[in-house]
Amino acid sequence: MLPEITEAVDLCLPSGALDPRAIGWSRVPLHRANLRTGNPLGRAATWSRTKRWEYWCVITPDHVVALSATSLNYAGIYQVWVLDRHTGEEIDCSVTDPLSREVRMPSVCGGGPVRARSGPVAIAVDPVPEVVRPADPRAWSVPVHGPTHPERPPRPGARLRAVTPRVRVDLLVDVPAGHECLAVVVPWSDRLFQYTVKDVTLPVHGRLWLDGEEIAVGGDGRTDTWAVMDYGRGRWPYSVVWNWGAGSGVVDGVATGLQLGGKWTDGTGSTENALVLDGRLHYLGEDLSWAYDATDRTAPWFVTGPRVEVRLTPFHERSARTNLGVVSTETHQCFGTWSGWVVDDDGVTRSVDGLVGWAEEAANRW
Repeated sequence: MLPEITEAVDLCLPSGALDPRAIGWSRVPLHRANLRTGNPLGRAATWSRTKRWEYWCVITPDHVVALSATSLNYAGIYQVWVLDRHTGEEIDCSVTDPLSREVRMPSVCGGGPVRARSGPVAIAVDPVPEVVRPADPRAWSVPVHGPTHPERPPRPGARLRAVTPRVRVDLLVDVPAGHECLAVVVPWSDRLFQYTVKDVTLPVHGRLWLDGEEIAVGGDGRTDTWAVMDYGRGRWPYSVVWNWGAGSGVVDGVATGLQLGGKWTDGTGSTENALVLDGRLHYLGEDLSWAYDATDRTAPWFVTGPRVEVRLTPFHERSARTNLGVVSTETHQCFGTWSGWVVDDDGVTRSVDGLVGWAEEAANRW
């Protein structure tokens, strides 16, 4: 069984290899992603295998807004994407930054600002308030002992800002007191590994401008507008395929979040699967089976496991492809509505009917 981590830990040893003590999952971000070039792979190989990203997606009744800052070291990819849920129109602005020269990311999730800027795209993510979390989690004076520990350090929210020729974003994401996320290390080996933090059911409010038109987002206690975060740091294999699913909403008066993954974690002993109920995380440690029609991804997606039986009915497919020879990516992200059930840690079957989110397949040679 994958251990739960309750105290701050470095991701890597001084050599750059994965620290065995970092393997596990936690309810709040406790890892410092001290990725270095001293990895046993060798400096050049380490440099090209290292990946870092920050992804935020905000879903409202009217729009989907996604901000993405990704560093592959040899290239940075920065993107702002907006979907009008009523018309199906997509506004997409993406740039490639050679050698990732214009991106800055913290080694601790929420531990500092994110900056990505190149050409027509500028993205900024800032902890709110900025003084809540020290840059190094080892400076915390209080370890995390469990979901009900009364002295757990608070987690900062985030201010999301972005500018492109047609889009402006200024949103505030709240992290309610005691809210838990899923942070987990996925080890392929001591040389290749990923640390990921997935956070769902985050309240959000602010403003969105599309072609100069100002649009209010969330606020006033609304329960139909949520943010999802993906923080990733690691060293990846050259070729990988993954599935990812997420959903947020209120079911039977309970704020309910769904976080599911597949393929890339299979056989590693780690999963990125969880159910979040009113901010309490229920970790699902079993690998899941994903079933969907690769020739028609707008058909329903099914995800099943010992404690999971859910279905996503898509309302929009977002597709993206890049092929530069030795480097290629293909992503199909289907936004839709979840239905089905998940069994929580107490053995209670919980409905996920009506959660809004997505399921995706990504295939990368990078």
